[in-house]
Amino acid sequence: MKKLILYLLTGLFLSAAVMVFFAGAVSSFFDFVTGANMLLVVSLWALGFALASFLFGIITKDYSWIDRMWSILPVCFAWYYAYRSGCSLAPCIATGLVTFWGTRLTFNFARKGGYNGAEDYRWVYLRKKITNPFLWQLFNLSFICLFQSGLFVLFTYPVYALVLYSAESIPVLFWILSVFGIVLVCFEFASDQQQWNFHSAKKAAAEKKDYPPKYADDVKNGFLSQGFFALCRHPNYFGELGFWWIIWLAAFSFAWNPLGSGIFGPIILTFIFIGSTILTESITSSKYPEYLNYKKKVISAIIPWAPRK
Repeated sequence: MKKLILYLLTGLFLSAAVMVFFAGAVSSFFDFVTGANMLLVVSLWALGFALASFLFGIITKDYSWIDRMWSILPVCFAWYYAYRSGCSLAPCIATGLVTFWGTRLTFNFARKGGYNGAEDYRWVYLRKKITNPFLWQLFNLSFICLFQSGLFVLFTYPVYALVLYSAESIPVLFWILSVFGIVLVCFEFASDQQQWNFHSAKKAAAEKKDYPPKYADDVKNGFLSQGFFALCRHPNYFGELGFWWIIWLAAFSFAWNPLGSGIFGPIILTFIFIGSTILTESITSSKYPEYLNYKKKVISAIIPWAPRK
């Protein structure tokens, strides 16, 4: 926890430092934060945490520092946009949705030990593949740190777009989409809990303790295949991607301008999740032979679909 607090303070310090550089003087920092282009301020904010993540990765050999910001920085960015909008209704509603999303992700990440030094297993796997230290640090800087922090800026862009749009009334579609956003986060909550219950059963089995009999086959196979996981192999990804597409559609409902409302954010996020799915499933398949049969039965990786008989 001490390392995490030090990392957060370092990220804030470096963010402030790059903002001061752009502002021209320390005395202009406040005016810059409250008066400069909002997207520029948020981008520099993200850059500061990217640099902190790279620095802490080198020092601690733990490369998941920016991962710990996935549920925190986007929420902070959204609140900043809402504040700069003068607390206009549409940006505040979108910010409320993003906060609900961030609360769910923070809770689930925390109970899995993500804030206590647990490194993402995908980075551990890739580090074994990228054995050249220079190439690994280049990957760390470019993709893990800079790209991911930039992605936070991109997929929260629709909230920024809502600040720019002025409308006498909020479109009905915006309200409908907001409800769908809540439903998708609740879907993620449920998926998280199903996965958590399974891993609790798996842990109990390893410790020779009792666990619900319904998990017997899944514990034996090594992965969860029931509940929402019987409809698609990664229901959490469906909720995650669906949520950010909803946030974009909410901004899109005001001006019907795909680029101006930030469609590039959810598009890039979708490609990232597809790549992550491929990597994750290759690792899982190598660990659990039965996973290939599961893929044949549950044919959809992300979108819920009826399984094959």
